[in-house]
Amino acid sequence: MMWKDKYKVGVPLIDEQHQELFKRLSEFLQIVQSKVIWEEKIEKVKETMIFMQEYVIVHFDAEEEYQEKINYPGIEKHKEIHAKFKEEINHYVTLFEEDGFTEEIVQEFGAKLMTWLIMHVGKMDQQIGEYVRSQGGSIE
Repeated sequence: MMWKDKYKVGVPLIDEQHQELFKRLSEFLQIVQSKVIWEEKIEKVKETMIFMQEYVIVHFDAEEEYQEKINYPGIEKHKEIHAKFKEEINHYVTLFEEDGFTEEIVQEFGAKLMTWLIMHVGKMDQQIGEYVRSQGGSIE
């Protein structure tokens, strides 16, 4: 799962955060799909879960702050999507607490993260940069 320049929004802080998300998810997926025995993968799974819980809040706050700054018309929809994703991560936290870090749930979690990241960064977040350019502005 590699970062691609086509995912750039054009806002340095947001792009750096997106790159970090892609990097962490890529490392997570490599570990989960490796031939290492399952028990040895659990620590990386836990680390990724904690990172995602914390980092998405930092990232979403920065992204929403930028949208407010530029008076982005899609900000409310964007906030709603962010809130749903936070709920999704918390849902998996609960699943892991209740059922343990089973391979099936971890694989499902990885797939959800990958799909969400590609769709959100590759589509929804691109609209922020398009909006700025449509207003005659340049991206920072």
